[in-house]
Amino acid sequence: MSFVTTKDGAHIYYKDWGTGQPIVFSHGWPLCADAWDVQMLFLLQKGYRVIAHDRRSHGRSSQTGTGNEMDTYADDLAALIDSLDLKDAVLVGHSTGGGEISHYVGRHGTSRVSKMVLISAVPPLMLKTDANPGGVPMEVFDGIRDGTMNNRAQFFKDLALPFYGYNRPNATVKQAVIDEFWREGMAGSVLGLYECIKQFSEVDYTADLKKIDVPTLILQGDDDQIVPLDGSGRKSVEIIKNATLKVYPGASHGMCTTESDQVNADLLAFIQS
Repeated sequence: MSFVTTKDGAHIYYKDWGTGQPIVFSHGWPLCADAWDVQMLFLLQKGYRVIAHDRRSHGRSSQTGTGNEMDTYADDLAALIDSLDLKDAVLVGHSTGGGEISHYVGRHGTSRVSKMVLISAVPPLMLKTDANPGGVPMEVFDGIRDGTMNNRAQFFKDLALPFYGYNRPNATVKQAVIDEFWREGMAGSVLGLYECIKQFSEVDYTADLKKIDVPTLILQGDDDQIVPLDGSGRKSVEIIKNATLKVYPGASHGMCTTESDQVNADLLAFIQS
């Protein structure tokens, strides 16, 4: 197993396959790098170098008692990118990972980055505030905190249903997808996962989005029940200078799994453009 050691001594697990232009993937909550397996294998076979890490306190990375916040997540990503000396990288972030790669740019710039992809991503801000009246109420996130703290094993099984749109009429439910969501979520630290909720819900990424100066593709479903499209993708495309939004009709938050063929095709076309 491969790890990079951060400045505070945490060990960040990553997988690094292939050669060529590097594509760096950042996963959503409460998952790990394995959530990207379908995209990684596809792009590897197209001749790219594909890299994905487990965010600290997720998956196989160190379960730290500190640093479970977005500044450190972004710096951990920088430690990985710098240690591998990546250049001309395409950063791809899903959900919380979209916040992570945006905040990476906000703190470290785009000198090593050629393009970015935000998929069902949390920026600019999920939480409902006076300045963001269309956001998600705090009670929703408090419910996620309660479920994570008190019975995350059951909560993750329940959360997988809206995550993949399996609670919709006539949905084709795949139990193996639910099982994999549960497996990845349970591998993480309950402390780290709990603390990460604040990072995907309350952090305002607007300033980070304004610093993105490379071509950016935004992909999101219009039936995203976790990160509503109107408050995220539709706003981000107006903030990022050179961004394009593609909306998937009827697609869920977990579209990298449920719409993997189309996501893969769109990733490849954007990278090659």
